[in-house]
Amino acid sequence: MEIEPKKEQRKIVHIDMDAFYASIEQRDNPEYRGKPIVVGGSPEGRGVVATASYEARKFGIHSAMSSKRALQLCPEVIFVRPRFSVYKEVSAKLHEIFRRYTDLIEPLSLDEAYLDVTRDKQNIGSAIEIARQIRQAIKDELHLTASAGISVNKFVAKVASDFKKPDGLTFVGPSKVEKFIEQLPVEKFFGVGKVTAEKMKRMKLFTGADLKQLSEREMTKHFGKAGRFFFNIVRGIDERTVQPERETKSVGAEDTFPEDLENIEEMNAELERIAHRVVDRLQKHNLKGHTLTLKVKYGNFKQITRSKTFPNPITDMDSISEIAIQLLSSVEMEGRKVRLLGITLSNFDEQVTAFKDYGDAIQLSLFDD
Repeated sequence: MEIEPKKEQRKIVHIDMDAFYASIEQRDNPEYRGKPIVVGGSPEGRGVVATASYEARKFGIHSAMSSKRALQLCPEVIFVRPRFSVYKEVSAKLHEIFRRYTDLIEPLSLDEAYLDVTRDKQNIGSAIEIARQIRQAIKDELHLTASAGISVNKFVAKVASDFKKPDGLTFVGPSKVEKFIEQLPVEKFFGVGKVTAEKMKRMKLFTGADLKQLSEREMTKHFGKAGRFFFNIVRGIDERTVQPERETKSVGAEDTFPEDLENIEEMNAELERIAHRVVDRLQKHNLKGHTLTLKVKYGNFKQITRSKTFPNPITDMDSISEIAIQLLSSVEMEGRKVRLLGITLSNFDEQVTAFKDYGDAIQLSLFDD
């Protein structure tokens, strides 16, 4: 009987820069160092926070928060206008460091990426040592810090990178994966937002270990397609490969709200937040779209879309949010509640390569966090 060769154990590293935008601003502007700053928004309280320095986070300020709320939490907070051209330049240098070790790099945003170092260019062999060297190079060459998660699959590596932030390194070996996942709060699972987390808790599901008690049939019954993803993940099964290239046909972001929205002003504010996320993704991939599509899902789960195409590309925050708000104003909203809003850009000037998304189960946050 022929013996099958032993499957090679994957080595996945997830690198996540620490408060990327804010850290760059503090690096380049000594007067901001040690002070609470936020990138994005305005002191007048309009717009939303793209990222907050760790000094600001001590006050409870975080990405996607309204500027008005940030100001309430910390009256002395400093608002800084984003410099996306600088962030993109730093991101390019970051990827130069990554490519010293592997070409299997899957960017998630300007400031984070997966690296498959199962076979690394320098024959180091140790994923932990590779992560250490990358983090040291980032300190020495970019004068910034990054956190790293190392494991056998993408899910665990990404969660692990958040464990010892900032400037942390966490390794979860093959024998520890299931135990690691069992201890995770349900909020740490991709695709589990506030609404899903509340549903899980009503079902007495608080951790990965609790989720593990459900059969695959029960998972899909309660959580749809995402249920199959959860069923596998809590057992340490994540076969997704690091995908360095994929043609991007559309770029978008959407949010499902903890409570259905009824007020048009609240909906417009949410569209501004979502527009920030779309701009970040466009900036990352140098994309310029001509068609903007608004997605609206009502409280009764009925879904509609509205689109508008322009001869010139749409690239900036103000245009994207303004067009989305205009499209929303054309929708009959009287007496209707909204549970989800989304914005998508398509019809690009040039089709380029981008990262592979997680599919139906996962929504990526495009704020720097």
